[in-house]
Amino acid sequence: MRISINWLRELVKIAQSPQELAELLTIAGIEVEEIEDRREWAKGVVIGKIIDRQPHPNADKLSVCQVDIGQENPSTIVCGAPNARADILVPVATLGTYLAKINLTIKPAKLRGVKSEGMICSLAELGLTKDSEGIHIFSQENLPLGTDVRPLLGLDEVILDISPTANRADALSMIGVAREVAALTGGELSLPKVKLGEFSHKKDLTLEISENKACPAYIGTVIEGVKIGPSPLWLQQRLQAAGLRSINNVVDITNYVLLEWGQPLHAFDRDRLQSFAGGKSVTIGVRFAEEGEKIITLDGQERSLKELNLLITANNQPVALAGVMGGQDTEVNEETVNLVLESALFDPIAIRRSSKAQGLRSESSGRYERGVNPAALEYACQRAIDLILELAGGTVSSQVKADYRADQSSRSIELRLQRLQQLLGQVTLDNGAIGEILAEDVERILGNLGCELQLTSKNPVLWTVTVPDYRYRDLEREIDLIEEVARLYGYDRFVDTLPAKTAAGGLSFEETIQRRVREAFRAVGLTELVQYSLVKPELAEVVLANPLFVEYSALRTNLLDGLIEAFEYNQSQGNGALNGFEIGRVFRLESDNINEYDAIAGIFGGDFFPAGRWLRSGKEVAMTWYEAKGILEAVFDRLSLTVSYEKYAEDARFHPGRTASLWIGKQRLGIFGQLHPQLRQQKGLIEAVYAFEIQFPLLLATLRDSAKITPRLQVYSTYPGAARDIAFFVSTDIPVDRLTKTIKNAGGTLLEKVELFDRYQGQNVPENHCSLAFSLVYRASDRTLTDEEVEPLMTKVREALVKQFQVSLRS
Repeated sequence: MRISINWLRELVKIAQSPQELAELLTIAGIEVEEIEDRREWAKGVVIGKIIDRQPHPNADKLSVCQVDIGQENPSTIVCGAPNARADILVPVATLGTYLAKINLTIKPAKLRGVKSEGMICSLAELGLTKDSEGIHIFSQENLPLGTDVRPLLGLDEVILDISPTANRADALSMIGVAREVAALTGGELSLPKVKLGEFSHKKDLTLEISENKACPAYIGTVIEGVKIGPSPLWLQQRLQAAGLRSINNVVDITNYVLLEWGQPLHAFDRDRLQSFAGGKSVTIGVRFAEEGEKIITLDGQERSLKELNLLITANNQPVALAGVMGGQDTEVNEETVNLVLESALFDPIAIRRSSKAQGLRSESSGRYERGVNPAALEYACQRAIDLILELAGGTVSSQVKADYRADQSSRSIELRLQRLQQLLGQVTLDNGAIGEILAEDVERILGNLGCELQLTSKNPVLWTVTVPDYRYRDLEREIDLIEEVARLYGYDRFVDTLPAKTAAGGLSFEETIQRRVREAFRAVGLTELVQYSLVKPELAEVVLANPLFVEYSALRTNLLDGLIEAFEYNQSQGNGALNGFEIGRVFRLESDNINEYDAIAGIFGGDFFPAGRWLRSGKEVAMTWYEAKGILEAVFDRLSLTVSYEKYAEDARFHPGRTASLWIGKQRLGIFGQLHPQLRQQKGLIEAVYAFEIQFPLLLATLRDSAKITPRLQVYSTYPGAARDIAFFVSTDIPVDRLTKTIKNAGGTLLEKVELFDRYQGQNVPENHCSLAFSLVYRASDRTLTDEEVEPLMTKVREALVKQFQVSLRS
């Protein structure tokens, strides 16, 4: 909201400069986003009178003006405005003036051979409008020449653009900000005096509020005999400073009261309302729209209404979107004579949903959504009536009310001084000493906010605090009052020393492991990805009750589906294979309970080492299953994990013959494999794409052993190793992992390394068998091993393989 300092000074006495006031408000929690000093826009611009205007001798569209700016001799100014003429009062930028809004300094110049000693200005050049058809002409007469134009144009002004938090609906009004400033500075308030009137009721206007929860109060006032015209200059300037354009005196008054009290109002043309409703007697109603109804709003758009839209109706015909925008068919225009002034309360949730359903926000809806002060409804209505009678004439002929408001006359909250001091800690007192906030400071601060305090206990100190009606929505509990004391006492006065008992910070075990895992995946060349947790509902996902979009209305049950979509998108954009991983949360519905888990998933494929393409004549080589498995195993090696592989064919997204489940001991860690050819074809993916899913909780539990996550130094043997090879035929049903474990167990402590280097299946190999060849390396730390030491170990390995797997030895 834009706050006029001049207007604010009329409501509260301010001794601070705009900059000091902005800092004070920001520290107190009402952020000032910008200070707009309009005084600099027209500094050096004075009132002048064109005493003579002649055509330019060398240019058809220019004129040469003699302008009296209160000096001994008139100034010669070349002007290109079509409305320049003699005997008019205009704003004149004198020599040396800097026009900030157009970044121009006025200097003596020659225009087509004629000297020019200044510039006659338009409102656009002074920053008051975006466009202007010519120079500005003052309507006032007998203005003193040579005097400053800024007071006349409302440019002797500073604007604070504030951004209150969502709970401070009261700060969306000038009176609310004035109360805040008074509480912060101790300044005296001078609010508009409004005396509520009593008005008769005629039967030609009645109310029928069918949705009294959505509209707890409605006041309709009939004003007859008004004269529509332009607003007085002071009112136009107030609206312009707030960022609103002037329309006519009646509409401007409703906007003015909106800014002053924070209470939205709307004026209907009563005669057009009767014509639209089809009768002299009009029943104003409030109801929700029916699907398919239409209305043309004040912005000229025809809107198809939805059931969420709350409507104002006349004889059941829609005439306005309640709390959002009026209708074009009943708007006030220059021909309006009689009015129906609406002043109402609407439910914040109903207005938010209605506004969102139409994608339409307004000054009114923004205030209703946060909640307006119910107790100020009659005062804002009366203030508008008084201004209309003053500026547009007319008389009040009738007023009808419907009131379903709950009693909110008072709210009492108990406040404990001891609890306040415990939460806020030590502060810098007024005398400069360090101590706790005093009881008299609490009473002063809350009293300045409009609260009434009654001391109910002296030891310990306890107050009963009565909250004012304009803070009824956000001061509900003791902690709210404590926050107000802290805010107005000044956060900058809180002591910033550390507590006596301090401890070094650090990462939790879970975060440490997660960072280690991320580092391991990045180290093998995978990019970390982050995706939305919200997905389109397809299976048994957890569905949101109030989603933003249908496409994001459920919580994901796994990470891999999103990675496959991301892989497809990157490929379609010509970015090649997406080799990445993600650590994120998944959600599952289990026995009517929503459970959430951390998971890890990854996807990769394509030519993983493109730097070697020059050796292949630039051709890409699809990643093999073993290369993909090697990437995952490199991660497990960095994490010191021993993972075994078992056949797996239960996931339809994976190739049934090229997928394995991952096991740590007797617990399944996850799955790894190649995507199913049908899925690959459906998505249009490259030839071979591999993916994995891992349960992070099991990984975390396994790595909880500090020996696995803490690096350990190991002394390398300086003696050479003894290499041996072993080859045999074995059934294809036996996993290599089991063979490797058997070899390691039989080889004993001297066996340093076991590596499969050859696999063959085909001619000269028994059916359903394959030929495997392993390389074994034996090494001792204190000597060179001899054949006599190695050969018995090899014999044990051969015997163990024959005994457990019935292999046929080839070597």
